[in-house]
Amino acid sequence: LRGLLFITVHPEHVSKAILSTVHTIIVIGKSPAETIRRTCESLGEPVPLLPDVELKAGEGLLWRRRPKEDPVWFRSEPPRTEMRRHYRKYAEGELEPEKSFYFRGPDGKLNLKAQNLNLFLQIGEGIDDETWIYHLKRGDYSRWLRISLQDETLASEVEEIENQEKITPRESRERIRLKIEERYTAPA
Repeated sequence: LRGLLFITVHPEHVSKAILSTVHTIIVIGKSPAETIRRTCESLGEPVPLLPDVELKAGEGLLWRRRPKEDPVWFRSEPPRTEMRRHYRKYAEGELEPEKSFYFRGPDGKLNLKAQNLNLFLQIGEGIDDETWIYHLKRGDYSRWLRISLQDETLASEVEEIENQEKITPRESRERIRLKIEERYTAPA
């Protein structure tokens, strides 16, 4: 077998014939030494000299079985660009009703549902200034982004706009639109 990646939390449950073909083992998690020990027991091999480390997020042990080397600790490099999670779902898809944004207005007379960011922007452009500002000043836009879309970065940026004292409905709509488009429609 060549060019294959096996992922398991129980190396002792993997066939010895398959496990013996593995050249390099990468271990993550809280007890990397235990995982390597279980692998060696399954293979009937001696346990290599293991560094005494407690792994944190983004860290691991790399053990090259062929050629034989001792396991070494490593830390992965964070991505240089932020992942755009759930891009299509949030921008174009249909969020569940409980995660959608509802433009209701100060008197609760409206019930305009925005089940994604594109509809949010479209409805936001078309509603009256009183309704837009009502939700803006209550922090409803950033709360929705933070809780329903789980986008802390965008929520914080929108919150800054919401907290501006003398911002007009037009300015706030435009700034929020730009922040959303920058994050969800810009090329990845």
